[in-house]
Amino acid sequence: MSSQSELADPPKDGISALQFAPEHNLLLASSWSAEVRMYDVVTNSKKAQYSHKAAVLDCCWGADQTRCFSGSVDRTVKAFDFGTGTDMLLGEHEKAVKSVCWQRELGCLVSGGWDKVVKLWDLRTGSSTYSMQLPERVFTMSVCAYRIVVGTANRHVAIYDTRNLSEPEQQRESSLKFQTRCIRCYPDGKGYALSSIEGRVAMEYFDTSAAGQAKKYAFKCHRAQDERGVDTVYPVNALAFHPTFGTFATGGCDGKVIMWDGENKKRLQAPWSYPTSIAALAFNPTGNMLAVASSYTFEEGDREAPPTQIFIRAVSETEVRPRPKAPAP
Repeated sequence: MSSQSELADPPKDGISALQFAPEHNLLLASSWSAEVRMYDVVTNSKKAQYSHKAAVLDCCWGADQTRCFSGSVDRTVKAFDFGTGTDMLLGEHEKAVKSVCWQRELGCLVSGGWDKVVKLWDLRTGSSTYSMQLPERVFTMSVCAYRIVVGTANRHVAIYDTRNLSEPEQQRESSLKFQTRCIRCYPDGKGYALSSIEGRVAMEYFDTSAAGQAKKYAFKCHRAQDERGVDTVYPVNALAFHPTFGTFATGGCDGKVIMWDGENKKRLQAPWSYPTSIAALAFNPTGNMLAVASSYTFEEGDREAPPTQIFIRAVSETEVRPRPKAPAP
């Protein structure tokens, strides 16, 4: 049976992103209260905080736990040094910055904005070294090995190989019929999961061969049926892969978190319920903790909602280990 605790002193407004440090139980949380906060989840204490001039839409760690990055509605990309306790302006987009990711193979920060541009940043000079024009506004972004995967408005997906950024390696249209909400690459680097506002997740593969594409599929989730048999369909806001097993969690506007075994096409356990919409999810490096942002995402407009909370859920191996299908007799 899992246990969980609630983080003290959470952001006062909606949470936009959560991410654990690469090798430590230190958690970043960005929010619409124009802040990025860093917590030590073991001691349940806030260790650092810095601000933008407007809502922060994403945050990420750098190569280690000494530095993090963030992008904001104020159009800026910032770096924060935890050793000195100071933040630095890296640069700007022409519109809001929606996504930031650390590309480990390149050793640089990648940012994507509503100006339909993805930029790479040189931390030594504090300047943009490369930019890529996208067909639409950036909604979500993920990185793995040598790839950068960008989901935009109008259901476009652009896949870049960092060894040749002059043009996308692949340009795809989402296999889901509704707006993309979140993309996360598989831990093994072979593909990505994509969620939409219409209660579905697509499992996609980079391999463009017929055999590679034959493995892709999509499934329904985060839906509720009333006594008349009418479905309520919820956006799937968040995806998080377990670092060891490659299973993954989804979080929806139904306030539920569900673990899935994508390889074997199985739900691993009954949904875990929270007070309001799940805005973000993150596993810690060893995969024995899951950070859950219970934070209303205004899918039903401006209304009374439970307060923003961050829960740290202890995760047992039996809850996240894959369950292969039994061999046929």
